[in-house]
Amino acid sequence: MPHAQSAIHVSYIKLRLCLRKRRGKERQSVNVKMGKIIFYEDRNFGGRSYECSSDCADMHSYFSRCNSIRVESGCWMAYERPNYMGYQYFLRRGEYPDYQRWMGFNDSIWSCRMIQPYHGSYRMRIYERAEFGGQMMEFMDDCPNVYDRFRYNDIFSCNVMDGHWLFYEQPNYRGRMYYLRAGEYRRFSDWGAMSARVGSFRRITDF
Repeated sequence: MPHAQSAIHVSYIKLRLCLRKRRGKERQSVNVKMGKIIFYEDRNFGGRSYECSSDCADMHSYFSRCNSIRVESGCWMAYERPNYMGYQYFLRRGEYPDYQRWMGFNDSIWSCRMIQPYHGSYRMRIYERAEFGGQMMEFMDDCPNVYDRFRYNDIFSCNVMDGHWLFYEQPNYRGRMYYLRAGEYRRFSDWGAMSARVGSFRRITDF
């Protein structure tokens, strides 16, 4: 009986240690996922401001325009229109005193999304046609010129297996951009594009 009680006591201690470690990891995970971005109405961080630490689908009620942004932590996507629509802009930690600094087309930013930190492998398949049809090619790294690698100027669908990616309309990471996270994109409209033209793409590794 004493031996059985001792074994139970040891198991109880191990269970408590395991739960304590798990709670510690959960707290660390929560801390890692936190981000902070501040939007300002005027250039050089003037005028009314709005601070955000998570996704926001509609920021109309907080300010009337956006001419500067300060990213204090995390990586973010800012969107021209509510509900993550319109032009998309990738923002890493730093200061953006006017909208030209984030390659903006105007002073409209009405929604934002935090990109969850990721440190694993990257894998994506692109397709010549919609619904994952036609020629397919798998990528695990950046591609400065899609035509040189894929022999097509257009990507009609894609499957992101791992990581966060950015599509660009022009080669060498220029032009309008689109954010893609893990998931299936059966047609180019699924990533917010008006056409299938993709000139380059890269992994988001700025965490």
